[in-house]
Amino acid sequence: MKRFTFMQLRKWSGLLLFILLHNIAVAQVVGGQRAMEFLRMSNAPHISALGGINIAHTENDIAFAIQNPALMRPGLHNQLGLNYNAYYSGITIANLQYGYHNPTINTSFIFGVQYLNYGSFTQTDASGNEYGTFHANDYVISLGASRSYNKNWRYGSSIKYAGSRLYDKTASAVLADVGVNYFDTASLWDFGITAKNIGFMVKKYSQENPAEPLPLDVQLGISKRFKHLPLRLLMTVHHLYQWDVRYNNPADIETSTVFGSTDSSALKKSYFADKLFRHFIFGAEISIAKRLTLTVAYNHLRRGEMVIKDKTALAGFSFGLSAYLNKFQVHYARSYYSLAGAYNEIGISMQLNKMFGLGKASTKMHWKDSYPDWQ
Repeated sequence: MKRFTFMQLRKWSGLLLFILLHNIAVAQVVGGQRAMEFLRMSNAPHISALGGINIAHTENDIAFAIQNPALMRPGLHNQLGLNYNAYYSGITIANLQYGYHNPTINTSFIFGVQYLNYGSFTQTDASGNEYGTFHANDYVISLGASRSYNKNWRYGSSIKYAGSRLYDKTASAVLADVGVNYFDTASLWDFGITAKNIGFMVKKYSQENPAEPLPLDVQLGISKRFKHLPLRLLMTVHHLYQWDVRYNNPADIETSTVFGSTDSSALKKSYFADKLFRHFIFGAEISIAKRLTLTVAYNHLRRGEMVIKDKTALAGFSFGLSAYLNKFQVHYARSYYSLAGAYNEIGISMQLNKMFGLGKASTKMHWKDSYPDWQ
């Protein structure tokens, strides 16, 4: 079998990315106009603490393998991640991630579930007459796999089935994520790129209308851990396929005279820096003790969309604290969206093979096996 060289990998990866960007450039639709926007939501507190997205972080946390399937690797074998949190307005969110490595085929697998329960609503007509209640929810189930290439590369993909129920309307979609990760174990530089939510609607909310677009995104991530400092710096770039993701806020047009005339000079500005940095999320992790890590991040797009002009507060910032124990990890995140209040999350990741066994089946299933974190 002919060996697949790095030059060939780069060539075909570049061709795939070019085709992808060419196809989606013809339909640039920004937030709020796509179906199943919940697919953009963070899947764990550790991700939320890093600004909601992170695809280049070789941390021993299964949550990152959902962000970029290429980050699933042997060292995450038999790790289970769970979190259940109360979002705004009574909405609840549950997440599950599980990783398994099969040494026979040298492939690592990742399974994930996300469920959003929007609660119960009163059903009324236009006059306000009540006719009972109804429920609304969204969910996505994913299954992915990754393999290594040479010493520092991993590549992976996952397939997802997403469902949504809003009143009496239901919809479903089949999607895929593909990703590549490069980790230099010597210099501790980490690079990742992913294309997320590539797919199509299986069932539309309305059969009379065209299929709704899905929240596709192309992301690039970079992180650097320092050998002699307890510090890791991270940067994520999202919406690579579309330059202008800035919302033209009507509040930028200010009334300036007693006769009600307006100053529309704000509309003539290019806002180059703002448009540029709305693609970026910056983060840092600091080890404050042997088993404790403090996280801080800034999401400029979130701040630009959610901040109140006269009361900026901490919109766009997020913070986290992680405790790494022998058999499990505890992650806490506090994300600031607006003055409505911060969103608090807590989650746990467990190393199942360290917590209990499966008797005779353990050997056959490689249940108790442990592997190098990167191979």
